[in-house]
Amino acid sequence: MSTVSIEPLIHHCRRATSSSYPYPPPSTRFSSSPFHSSYLKKLLSSHSHGRRGFFCNFNPPPRPLPLRASSTDTAFVETSESSDVLFKETFPLKQTSTVEGKIFIRLDHGKDERHWQLTVGCDLSGKWILHWGVSYIHDVGNEWDQPPKGMIPSGSVRIKDYAIETPLKKSSSFFGGSSFQEVKIDLDPKSAIAAINFVLKDEETGAWYQHRGRDFKVPLVDYLQGDGNIVGRRKGLGALGHLSNMFLKSEESDFKDQDSNSESRDPGQENRTLEGFYEELPIAKVVACHNSVTVSVRKCPDTAKTLLYMETDLLGDVVVHWGVCRDDAKNWEVPASPYPPDTVIFKDKALRTRLQAKGGQGSQGLFTLDEGLQGFLFVLKQNENTWLKCMGNDFYIPLSSSIISSALPRQGQSEGQETPGKSAGKNEGSLSAYTNGIIKEIRNLVSDISSEKNQKTKSKEAQESILQEIEKLAAEAYSIFRSSVSTLPEEAVSESEELKPPTKISSGTGTGFEILCQGFNWESNKSGRWYMELKEKAEELSSLGFTVIWLPPPTESVSPEGYMPKDLYNLNSRYGTIDELKEVVGKFHEVGIKVLGDAVLNHRCAHYQNQNGVWNIFGGRLNWDDRAVVADDPHFQGRGNKSSGDNFHAAPNIDHSQDFVRKDIKEWLCWLRNEIGYDGWRLDFVRGFWGGYVKDYLDASEPYFAVGEYWDSLSYTYGEMDHNQDAHRQRIIDWINATNGTAGAFDVTTKGILHSALGRCEYWRLSDQKGKPPGVVGWWPSRAVTFIENHDTGSTQGHWRFPGGKEMQGYAYILTHPGTPAVFYDHIFSHCRSEIGGLISLRNRNKIHCRSTIRITKAERDVYAAIIDEKVAMKIGPGHYEPQSGPQMWSLAMEGSDYKVWEAS
Repeated sequence: MSTVSIEPLIHHCRRATSSSYPYPPPSTRFSSSPFHSSYLKKLLSSHSHGRRGFFCNFNPPPRPLPLRASSTDTAFVETSESSDVLFKETFPLKQTSTVEGKIFIRLDHGKDERHWQLTVGCDLSGKWILHWGVSYIHDVGNEWDQPPKGMIPSGSVRIKDYAIETPLKKSSSFFGGSSFQEVKIDLDPKSAIAAINFVLKDEETGAWYQHRGRDFKVPLVDYLQGDGNIVGRRKGLGALGHLSNMFLKSEESDFKDQDSNSESRDPGQENRTLEGFYEELPIAKVVACHNSVTVSVRKCPDTAKTLLYMETDLLGDVVVHWGVCRDDAKNWEVPASPYPPDTVIFKDKALRTRLQAKGGQGSQGLFTLDEGLQGFLFVLKQNENTWLKCMGNDFYIPLSSSIISSALPRQGQSEGQETPGKSAGKNEGSLSAYTNGIIKEIRNLVSDISSEKNQKTKSKEAQESILQEIEKLAAEAYSIFRSSVSTLPEEAVSESEELKPPTKISSGTGTGFEILCQGFNWESNKSGRWYMELKEKAEELSSLGFTVIWLPPPTESVSPEGYMPKDLYNLNSRYGTIDELKEVVGKFHEVGIKVLGDAVLNHRCAHYQNQNGVWNIFGGRLNWDDRAVVADDPHFQGRGNKSSGDNFHAAPNIDHSQDFVRKDIKEWLCWLRNEIGYDGWRLDFVRGFWGGYVKDYLDASEPYFAVGEYWDSLSYTYGEMDHNQDAHRQRIIDWINATNGTAGAFDVTTKGILHSALGRCEYWRLSDQKGKPPGVVGWWPSRAVTFIENHDTGSTQGHWRFPGGKEMQGYAYILTHPGTPAVFYDHIFSHCRSEIGGLISLRNRNKIHCRSTIRITKAERDVYAAIIDEKVAMKIGPGHYEPQSGPQMWSLAMEGSDYKVWEAS
């Protein structure tokens, strides 16, 4: 395994936790029994010299400044408890604080002199996971492997074939009244393990903690090269000193499938005394601090003025930087006096008021405002470097009673709103990327229909269908143009009207009405007859409304799941035989379902070793040599060119720049289309090679539908997902563009945002700054394949599981929205089956397709709502929403746990 990035890697590591965890006092408990007394003294010493606790601490509030008397001082309680309040809302305030602690690493004797034990501990609170693996003797580079079974502690989880994740547990002994967490790994000094590698993962935030930017490495032999990330080094030796040649020869064959011809070592080193060590390393964790501010508005019955009361649980001095506005432009103004106590004018543009302390429980303030004002604008200031806003924007409080009811929904969307004349340029790039995608798509289709090859091979009907596709795209582009010049929504051109599925679209993106079923999970290979089991479900899947099914990788594979292919033309796999594969594909065709094959093109496992003992020579029908392997992967010593993407370190990465490689892959894909009957492809790990090669393969195999797995990390700040994920979805868009739009891509951006929105009750995240869906589906919906779970994120792997109990909210979103929705097998055949079937039926009944128009009507903290094609309205979240009746009436079609869907009547 290569070095793990310190940024949160959501696609492998972050569990689907959604709660905001409280952070207890500093963890100072430590297990005494396994550590020497000198270590304990060191620990006690470190905790007795005024070490600060690990709360989200703020400085104690300074002595309040003397406040001038005010006639409104006594109105605080009256205002906040008044029954005629026109507006009242509590806004969350989020900050971060850094807490410091230590990682403790110790190697010493275990239960007896013949066994050793590695202990890794941490004194910071949290849910800590040790992500670890081993390196064996004769391994080259930084590759990780799984350890033998005897080393793996109880409660551990295997991560594919290269790592283990073990949760740290509270120690049985305590210091200072707080718990210390640790994990113990038993070692056999006779094994062929050269080093133990690990990183520490905080499951609450998804962050990784490394040693000097690299994986921690505990060497067990002396010849490993020091690269700054080694711990426990003693006098040039590994932690256990030299291992004897006798031990290596007797044990290495148990762990490695290679010859055990180790070079002989100095026999005098066989009985060398093993060395233990103890080491402490600093660690800093960024934690979230949760506070709130509550604002209420009412009219004073005596003066007809507006009274605005504000209170917060923030400690210390809190200054309100505020102003008022008179219209929707929300331009700040300084209102007429009188002002609250401790108020100063800031540059003639705003006012600053220090809130009054509430006896150690926060602070409060009362603002008296004249009639005729539309809104109250403010931000909170704690110190020179801490400004608190409402999801990135100024807080806005409506003051006019006539607009308060309509302003409430907008408040929850404050992060996605714009100030006219000020924010348009900010989102210009987003709109440009979206419209450029449409333009490129039109150009691709024009090139397709005008090419000499297609004029000869495509029927007139197929060419007409391409022209229909171009017309739809032009309508979408025109609709965007109309909306950008402030025409009314009902005047915009809607491509949903009278849209019928074309007979064929040659670009690999189908008709636009596809609903995809992933037809397997991580365990499907274990029965040995998955094809036949799936065949029995074909009619049921068709009756539910699925039009496309994605089957697992069909080739012979080193791993039973199929993602380590070896002989590409050998289609006898753990899922069944080639004849059974043909049979299940034929059955799905009988019931009207297209079939996608899972094509693993990035890497391939070799059959033979080269003269250096490296596995990079291939057999079977495609008997490539090491020229087919990229040159910049040190593990496999390829003689090809450098990789055009990211390397996958578990197998030789194929060099797609080689003409003979591309020729063979195109022939193989065409053979699968003709011999098996596949209609298209799901392309695995497309980050590993340039999208232009994908276009070459799709042009040759002419799939009905194709989708690539471009998996990338979303953007996080201090462990919390950023609202703006434009950079993430742009990388996916860039890959689609590299294919010339011939393939779609899984909308990982939307999945990640749904995780935070549903898991943390932050539904405002589902609207971007332009008021569009924030994922790929918001920029290029016809190429976005939306999903909430698959065999990697869910199933028994659970690398990035969707928030538990909220799956139907996720499906209510993707099955009513544009894009091509994909439903996971485990969810279909579960208690969700009838609800999923109902949503699919509703989608088909209203002819929602991948380019349907969407109007987001609400995106607040606890509710998201949208109207699609003016035919379907939906909401998810615990908050309230009902679509407003206008030209059409709405009738409730479906409802479930925190979701509702309406149809226009």
